Amino acid sequence: MKKQINQLETLKIRLKRGGGKEKIKQQYLKGKRTARERINILLDHKSFTELNTFMTKNTNVRSVENLEGDGVITGYGKIKEKLVFVYAQDFTVHGGSLGEIQAKKIVKIMDMAFENKAPIIGLIDSGGANIQEGVKALDGYGQILYRNCIYSGIIPQISVILGPCAGGAVYSPALCDFVFMVKNISKMFITGPRVIEEVTGEYIDEEKLGGTNIHSKESGVAHFVEETEEEILKRVREVVSYIPDANKGNDTFAKEEIQAPVTGNLLEIVPTERKKTYNMHHVIEHIVDKGSILEVQKEYARNMIVSFAKVGGQVVGIVANNPKVKAGAIDIDASDKCARFVRFCDAFKIPLIVLEDVGGFLPGIHEEQKGLIRHGAKVIFAFSEATVPKITVIIRKAYGGAFVALNSKALGADFVFAWPSAEIAVMGAEGAIQILHTKELAENKEGNFKQKKIEEYYEKYANPYLAASFGMIDEMISPTDTRKYLISSLQTLKNKSKHLPINRHNNLPL
Repeated sequence: MKKQINQLETLKIRLKRGGGKEKIKQQYLKGKRTARERINILLDHKSFTELNTFMTKNTNVRSVENLEGDGVITGYGKIKEKLVFVYAQDFTVHGGSLGEIQAKKIVKIMDMAFENKAPIIGLIDSGGANIQEGVKALDGYGQILYRNCIYSGIIPQISVILGPCAGGAVYSPALCDFVFMVKNISKMFITGPRVIEEVTGEYIDEEKLGGTNIHSKESGVAHFVEETEEEILKRVREVVSYIPDANKGNDTFAKEEIQAPVTGNLLEIVPTERKKTYNMHHVIEHIVDKGSILEVQKEYARNMIVSFAKVGGQVVGIVANNPKVKAGAIDIDASDKCARFVRFCDAFKIPLIVLEDVGGFLPGIHEEQKGLIRHGAKVIFAFSEATVPKITVIIRKAYGGAFVALNSKALGADFVFAWPSAEIAVMGAEGAIQILHTKELAENKEGNFKQKKIEEYYEKYANPYLAASFGMIDEMISPTDTRKYLISSLQTLKNKSKHLPINRHNNLPL
């Protein structure tokens, strides 16, 4: 037996070397870690258990010379004592290319995550499909993508891009809940620069085609970006600590120690002058537990803020307009960002809080022609189908269809509160009086006639107490009482149970 045990240890040592010293050296020169080092950074100390270590396409599996795995390491471990399942592609072995065996290993670990209702985390670093294996590799991608789809909304799925991710491989991260990328290291594109140049004659480098700057600011593919692998893996740990293990929810959130919010005068943040702007991030800081904000897609569609945070120790999802960018108006990108985040929170039973200051959907020829109607409908759909606790606080403007779309009472909000500064109406005063008083404005071009009509409009049509009188606002509150009302509402709604009509599946306006 001793001989066999020694052979086992020898084989495991060989496997831990991956593609060998020279390949590992090349990883380091690129600022990259090895697959095993990444797992060790990601998981709690010594919590990783490897599975299917000896799965290989090599026929002589007991030969040290032939044994090198199949470009992926799979297993399970813990993040802050929470069970997670992990696969890490090993670029030192055939460039981490995916073939039949690698796909089988990944699929097995995804199935285990589903069966045990725990998050699945993929550490991606691969040159793509193994060309020599042909359609077997393509079928392997299909097996992974199928599970990404059918397990969506049941277990959290996370992809961490730690090198190249190209071709069909990009669709697995795209189907996951969150995508993490590292500056100057992560690359994602369907078609690489060489093929694009051959087919279209256009030249572009990998960074400009599919680097972090593109995917965090322009395409919206990346949810989190950091400078180094160590930082991005620590960010993954933070996100995992905020989200439930599965769609069953997690009551342990409310048991954490409650931190008081940032100190300061909330009344001084929002200007009394209607046309003055402010930063909604500062409002959020004064409402949630101190140090608990975890913003998602920070650089993308910055007119819309989506973020995890804690209110009275309870993890919540926050959706907020940011008047500092595009006056907080909702455009195509903001619609997609908002709807996707709302659906994630609803799938995993995370309560939603909306902080509203919106003048409407963004007007413009480009937005209309590119499908603002279709994309804006996603926001309405997401809030309407969400059955988690839903709370809205109207801070200033709430106009037109945007008022309805952002978790209004009509779409099923449990509580809608409004500050005295709230303005709720079909449209803004400037546009409204042009319609209501066209002839009079033409006849009274001088003097303060226009300003007088604007003030009359605010008093007669945009007055928040009018909406409150119709039951569209549950309570008018002082800004300084906002946190108190949110904590009370979350406690009241903690046992909320709402079921939508039974159907096979809905038809979201994608």
